[in-house]
Amino acid sequence: MNIMDFNVKKLAADAGTFLSRAVQFTEEKLGQAEKTELDAHLENLLSKAECTKLWTEKIMKQTEVLLQPNPNARIEEFVYEKLDRKAPSRMNNPELLGQYMIDAGNDFGPGTAYGNALIKCGETQKRIGTADRELIQTSAINFLTPLKNFIEGDYKTITKERKLLQNKRLDLDAAKTRLKKAKVAEARAASEQEVRITQSEFDRQAEITRLLLEGISSTHAHHLRCLNDFVEAQMTYYAQCYQYMLDLQKQLGSFPSTFLSNNNQSSSTPVQSISTPSVLASASASLPSVSNSIVTSGISELKSSSGSRKARVLYDYDAANSSELSLLADEVITVYSIPGMDSDWLMGERGNQKGKVPITYLELLN
Repeated sequence: MNIMDFNVKKLAADAGTFLSRAVQFTEEKLGQAEKTELDAHLENLLSKAECTKLWTEKIMKQTEVLLQPNPNARIEEFVYEKLDRKAPSRMNNPELLGQYMIDAGNDFGPGTAYGNALIKCGETQKRIGTADRELIQTSAINFLTPLKNFIEGDYKTITKERKLLQNKRLDLDAAKTRLKKAKVAEARAASEQEVRITQSEFDRQAEITRLLLEGISSTHAHHLRCLNDFVEAQMTYYAQCYQYMLDLQKQLGSFPSTFLSNNNQSSSTPVQSISTPSVLASASASLPSVSNSIVTSGISELKSSSGSRKARVLYDYDAANSSELSLLADEVITVYSIPGMDSDWLMGERGNQKGKVPITYLELLN
């Protein structure tokens, strides 16, 4: 047998399989053929994966809009990313505004009230622009990239295996249909053998798909950690901006009243600086240190001791394997640490059930 004959036979076999699947699929849609249903657990996992993919895409796209409101700039960044090239560095909006203010202040004269104020405002706007760049960079690395990796990596693999499962299911049901139609004993024996083979292949593919889908719970836990990083990056950014503007307001409010006249036009009422409530000032001082310090210290103390603590469950969690413990939101469980355990996990106990639980799903109680 030469290679040409082998390729022709393989092509004919593939065409026959494709035709068989197409006929089975069409008859199912017309209600003329029975369909093997997936078990309820697998159906739930598939639904959860689709839901995760849908909302991950929406959150990812809207986060990109939040970080880069200019659609043309987003398209440019997308094109350069596909070309595997670095986009040219350009001033962002606060930096550009800041530069215009500085240039205008120098043109009007740094010795005038307006010119000096413009320069100070411009310098502050450029500092805000730098903070904006840091927010975008941190958010892209710690939040957007993991979401994109799930869509372009894990979910693509799930989709591929799910398509294979669908094909195996069509092969199985087509074999069952041929078995029903078989009249001759020899044909029935061949059809029964085909059903056994296709059933085995279907069961194997269903197990592979199930194992992949059960990883969605771990994906949720990972995305939750990324979400915490994103929130902390935003908190740092807004705290920086607030402090910059607070410093600027003090500088503008420190101008002498005689210095506030411009172009020989005196002001009948002195310009007063906007008073900032002491509550906001104290809040800005505390903002950078808010990042779950209480929770972090409580976890650290628990991991360094041999004792246990009560913890409230924040979100539902489906155990990915037998070593983990499934959780229900708002229930209270006992948690403790054991030597050598991963830093993101604790041991949890509920009655006579116990297993690993992710720290990000818990709130330690006093």
